[in-house]
Amino acid sequence: MSVLALSNSLPTLPPSPSQSKSETPKPLSPLLSNFTTTTTTIHNNSISWTKKTIITALSGALSCGLVFSPPCSVALESPTIQSPPPSSEYCREDEQVLKAESGPELVTNAGIVEEAWEIVNDSFLDTGRHRWSPQTWQEKKEDIMNTSIPTRAKAHDIIRRMLASLGDPYTRFLEPEEFSKMARYDMSGIGLNLREVPEDNGGVKLKVLGLLLDGPAHSAGVRQGDEVLAVNGVDVRGKSAFEVSSLLQGPNETFVTVKVKHGNCGPIQSIEVQRQLVARTPVVYRLEQIDNGSASVGYMRLKEFNALARKDLVIAMKRLQDMGASSFILDLRDNLGGLVQVGIEIAKLFLNEGETVLVNNKTASASEIVASSLHDNCRAVLVGERTFGKGLIQSVFELLDGSGVVVTVGKYVTPNHRDINGNGIEPDYRNLPAWSDVTQHLSQCSKLQG
Repeated sequence: MSVLALSNSLPTLPPSPSQSKSETPKPLSPLLSNFTTTTTTIHNNSISWTKKTIITALSGALSCGLVFSPPCSVALESPTIQSPPPSSEYCREDEQVLKAESGPELVTNAGIVEEAWEIVNDSFLDTGRHRWSPQTWQEKKEDIMNTSIPTRAKAHDIIRRMLASLGDPYTRFLEPEEFSKMARYDMSGIGLNLREVPEDNGGVKLKVLGLLLDGPAHSAGVRQGDEVLAVNGVDVRGKSAFEVSSLLQGPNETFVTVKVKHGNCGPIQSIEVQRQLVARTPVVYRLEQIDNGSASVGYMRLKEFNALARKDLVIAMKRLQDMGASSFILDLRDNLGGLVQVGIEIAKLFLNEGETVLVNNKTASASEIVASSLHDNCRAVLVGERTFGKGLIQSVFELLDGSGVVVTVGKYVTPNHRDINGNGIEPDYRNLPAWSDVTQHLSQCSKLQG
């Protein structure tokens, strides 16, 4: 389904970052003219995001959670190290665990299977349609661990059959080659994934949840469990994981300095890491004339919600606004989804002031989150066909041998509490309406909600 969001007022855009020529994407060529249930709900001017797991969720045909980047890069100069004094028995215990985890790890076939089992046990969301229960899952583990697993291929086959028994079409196994293709979802550009950890004082720490083995951050010395303190000298305490991931981004082959604290009371280290963001821009845009040339509308097509989607969409919107666009068409046709958090951040761009959207039967997952949030908050009309109807959210987890598992961890319902999974979203119009009809539709919607 195609989602078309339309509006007469421009969104509030973030301040323009100072960018070098290498940071600014080249103009894009025109295209087309004619959760527990973990629940994500987007309300007008507010985002409620309840997580079942500590993994960043991704939504879409290739929905994933950990962020990754191809191997490369090491620190170019000796890192600066500071050693804070140890403070508690908890701190010492934590350091012992960190030291044990940082040592060489023996990867066994049985260990890989057990790791996959544990991930499902801790993170899988039972939506009521699956054949899962804690008891049967425990029994499955006992049966499997009593089985001989002589080869890696046998281990992978057991994991496939184990996941298939859940009856969830989105929970699946990834070969190492498939897992490596998830690099385009790397939000940081240096191969790490962050999570927010609440503190007793009400604050939030940012911890490194996952790393791409031999990726830029890992090769430079960043370790799982590290706390991120600053990026290029900017204190990041109190910032969200999404904000810090954005600070880590930059042009390929450039360097970013990350200050981390190893463990809870380990040394503080400033590490220089070379960026390797492999995602390609998913945005194409152009200016269109409407109402017999009396007004201009900015047309933007978003192919997927990858690591560059929000940044490049903001750039496109600013350029179109400078060219005279007074409204926008957001084309989500054939967009199968991507990073859920990116979808939320893009929706917030339009929710702040009000806007417009296009959709079809291949508009799925994160695309449906954006379309429904704008629609239900009277910020957009939907034009095209009924959307795909994928309301489940998956995370991707890396296994010890470089393979991975995709696991359903959450479910999305619209701001009007509609379950889109298997149902999709019905458009307001089948064909592009007159702009005056769009304005009237949104006005009536706002009055009904008012």
